[in-house]
Amino acid sequence: MKSTSSTVEEGYDTYKVPDFSKYLRPNKGNDKSRVYSYFMVGTLGFLGATSAKSTVQDFLYTMSASADVLAMAKVEVDLAKIPLGKNLVVKWRGKPVFVRHRTQKEIDEANRVDLSALRDPEEDSARVKDPEWLVMLGVCTHLGCVPIGESGDYGGWFCPCHGSHYDISGRIRKGPAPLNLEIPEYTLGDGKLVVG
Repeated sequence: MKSTSSTVEEGYDTYKVPDFSKYLRPNKGNDKSRVYSYFMVGTLGFLGATSAKSTVQDFLYTMSASADVLAMAKVEVDLAKIPLGKNLVVKWRGKPVFVRHRTQKEIDEANRVDLSALRDPEEDSARVKDPEWLVMLGVCTHLGCVPIGESGDYGGWFCPCHGSHYDISGRIRKGPAPLNLEIPEYTLGDGKLVVG
């Protein structure tokens, strides 16, 4: 029997690595231009991303609230300074806010109103956190005028511009206004009122 080594051709090296050079591109000099192209694409991509970030950041900075607006985000009122049966008007976010220290007679009057007679039916208890204190935006719901306090046919507020009458709870009773005066977000505690 012959050995297997005799089947290998003479002069053939089994450890020789095959040569695939004929499959390579003939112009190896283009590698420099490819590196330059990649560098330019990467640089332009980086500059574009930086520019987009800067544009979005500037836009958000422009649209954010200024320091004077943020300072007006909350208003604190000392309730001890408002006598019984009187109003106080404070400015909050550029709008007037009516704060009324109501008497027991006014509270009873507001609770006696028949809700079916109201254009925008809302119980007085739903409009106040403490029956003694009524807090609402002083902007007429018709065209945004500022009503006059302690006047009108119902002893509440009267808008002289178009004749809207609000009762002692700030509910629309007569005139063109479609809705009650708006109640802002507020908290009561320790003799203080914080609107906002």
